[in-house]
Amino acid sequence: SEINGVEELPFQVELNQNITRCKNYKIEIDDLYNTIVKGLYPELYDNKNLNSDQFYADYVETYINRDVSNIIKLNDKFKFQNFMEILASLTGEELVYNSISKAIGVSVQTIQSWISILLSGDIIHLLQPYNENSIIKRVVSRPKIYFSDVGLACHLARLNNPQTLKISRFNGRFVETYIVNEIIKSYKNNGKKPNFYYYRDNDQKEIDLIILDEGKLNFVECKSGVAFKKEDVKSFDTLTKKTNYPIGSKCIICNTDKIYTLGDNIFVFPISVI
Repeated sequence: SEINGVEELPFQVELNQNITRCKNYKIEIDDLYNTIVKGLYPELYDNKNLNSDQFYADYVETYINRDVSNIIKLNDKFKFQNFMEILASLTGEELVYNSISKAIGVSVQTIQSWISILLSGDIIHLLQPYNENSIIKRVVSRPKIYFSDVGLACHLARLNNPQTLKISRFNGRFVETYIVNEIIKSYKNNGKKPNFYYYRDNDQKEIDLIILDEGKLNFVECKSGVAFKKEDVKSFDTLTKKTNYPIGSKCIICNTDKIYTLGDNIFVFPISVI
């Protein structure tokens, strides 16, 4: 919103607000991927002459040599950078310590320690699974990991070209990361603090983002496509039947250029609504 000079409002799964926002504000698909690859660090927009690849290379080097090394003794800086690169490719996915441990060749305890360091530096953030019946199950279950800046994630994952990202198998998870990040920021920047979760059950039915706000659950599915049917969001019905909370609204945010409905209070919104 700041980059494009439009008012930043807390995202709402609300038809009238989003119709108004979309009238004069549109994000083209190519612009979206350009933004994701470039990222959202202010320096890249204040100084048009900065090369984003060099900016991120310098950023990572400084972060590891100064910030990380001030917290722990790094015996192998190459492994830590390799860890960051693998983690970047997993943005928008569940955090599985064992898999990362095997890939890097360090202990699970080391991976847990390194994750904590990235969290403390706001390099990443975690989205906890939704479980309204058990706080314990919510805490011990796997969270989803998101890089706080999509540009940094693209650099680390070596997806430094918009077209490369667009046709890669990583397309969906990076678009999801962008959408989730921008929604959360829209609340933080307006001083609002709803609870954010994701949902996945034993049948692998998933909802990308759940916003628990003012006593209601709102469902958001993040997609890189354009055209969808109600069958694409069956998980909405699954959780609706299981929760004691009233349901607010439900939506898909994607690359459509117009708002449309799937019925049953389910809307499909362009990415420009956030």
